[in-house]
Amino acid sequence: MSERVYPPVIKAALVVFKSLNMKFRLEGTEQIPRTGGAVLVSNHVSYLDFIFAGLAAHPAGRLVRFMAKKEIFDNRFAGPLMRGMHHIPVDREAGASSYAAALKALKSGEIIGVFAEATISRSFTVKDIKSGAVRMAVASKVPLIPVAIWGPQRMWTKGHKRRLLQRNIPVTILVGEPMHPKRGDDYDQVTADLRARISELLERAQREYPEVPRSGETWWQPAYLGGSAPTPGEAEKLDLKEAEARKAAQEAPETSAPGDKREAEGGT
Repeated sequence: MSERVYPPVIKAALVVFKSLNMKFRLEGTEQIPRTGGAVLVSNHVSYLDFIFAGLAAHPAGRLVRFMAKKEIFDNRFAGPLMRGMHHIPVDREAGASSYAAALKALKSGEIIGVFAEATISRSFTVKDIKSGAVRMAVASKVPLIPVAIWGPQRMWTKGHKRRLLQRNIPVTILVGEPMHPKRGDDYDQVTADLRARISELLERAQREYPEVPRSGETWWQPAYLGGSAPTPGEAEKLDLKEAEARKAAQEAPETSAPGDKREAEGGT
């Protein structure tokens, strides 16, 4: 497999991180296997998480192939990079092909990265997660590796402006002990255990984070630590509202006459 794109992207990212004087705390990276397949499962707090979750495997000299929504691959700028790094597009309407591609990669010894919450957590706690990561690990006979990331939400997350050029931002990346699910296990229980491990890592990262929000910046702190981020219940309602709006937007061209659409857009 050609790696003409991924290593230069990593080097460029490290140069940017150094120029911004980002302060990294990486722990548990020895848990990443130096050879063979694995499913790396991370929490999801920002649009930049694939970069930082990938750094968890950097000390082991491994590259992580992330499963990401198809729309990113359709982007004229991000798409070529994603394909060049051999990440895996996920079509939520037809997920079988992406699942098959992930299994093939795992069986060939690759590390597959999964954000099992599917979308960014507005509450900055771990949402309910899907069982797909567990099923992939079992089918491929590879370990599950829980990872927690904290800090990138300050740079770019859902509902807030991009602040990519901030300096001196601490970023915490904690890697937990691998799990080894097998056929015959209760997949729902293993998934619940995986979520609990990621939540434990995330809470430790949040409580031990070296900075607290300044006045007017408490949005990036979870509610349980006194921040103004939505509670999990409030975040769930916001996600539902967003999903309903997206569905309505997708159905609008099918249910509206061309003249109705022009009027809705202010046309004549």
